[in-house]
Amino acid sequence: MVKANAYNVHVDKSALLEQHTVLVKRIAYHLLARLPASVLVDDLIQSGMIGLFEASNNFDATKGASFETFAGIRIRGAMLDEMRRGDWTPRSVHKNSRMVSNAIKELEAKLGRDVNDSEVAEKLDISLNEYHHILSEVSSGKIIGIEDLASGENGLNLVESNYSDDPYQDIEHLAFKKGLADCISTLPEREALVLSLYYDEELNLREIGKVIDVSESRVSQIHSQAMHRLKARMQSWQS
Repeated sequence: MVKANAYNVHVDKSALLEQHTVLVKRIAYHLLARLPASVLVDDLIQSGMIGLFEASNNFDATKGASFETFAGIRIRGAMLDEMRRGDWTPRSVHKNSRMVSNAIKELEAKLGRDVNDSEVAEKLDISLNEYHHILSEVSSGKIIGIEDLASGENGLNLVESNYSDDPYQDIEHLAFKKGLADCISTLPEREALVLSLYYDEELNLREIGKVIDVSESRVSQIHSQAMHRLKARMQSWQS
């Protein structure tokens, strides 16, 4: 009987992997539309398959989520982890990103309000065009994501925390999500809309541009500035 049960588990796991291979490809192509041309879809699919295999090993049906939902989180997380390990973004872009976040933080603390592009550019002592170029570079490098706002050496693991056995980590995760939602609600209206369309509605930059009637490159800049503003306002979550 034990052998039969073990065999059935093996068959079920194999079936899960086979049935959800298409999910890996769908997530890979969805991410690819948002990434630089240097990223290969085959690399995304390979790392996504590892995420799917891990999901099949760790899925617990008693947690309440469907396997597809759980696997989707694991697959996307595996793809993003692999991309970060092979970060192609120049150090200068990371440096400029930190510089922008710090400038926004200092200006907003001083003025007590949202600051605009021109004010940040003036603070950095660069032209508005140069500032927009920095925002576009950061956006192209994808070096700030929602999950990075709580990351650091001891940061939250947002992919895992919905399924954690640690109640304290679950509480911290919920607190972060509430803090993030509250922070997004304080963003300038257009920045909040762009984030909502990008992360909630899962539109790409071109589609968002059509919705708000601006160019794709301008959407990229708005998204990048929104993320820098969030990073500045949620610094307490970053170690």
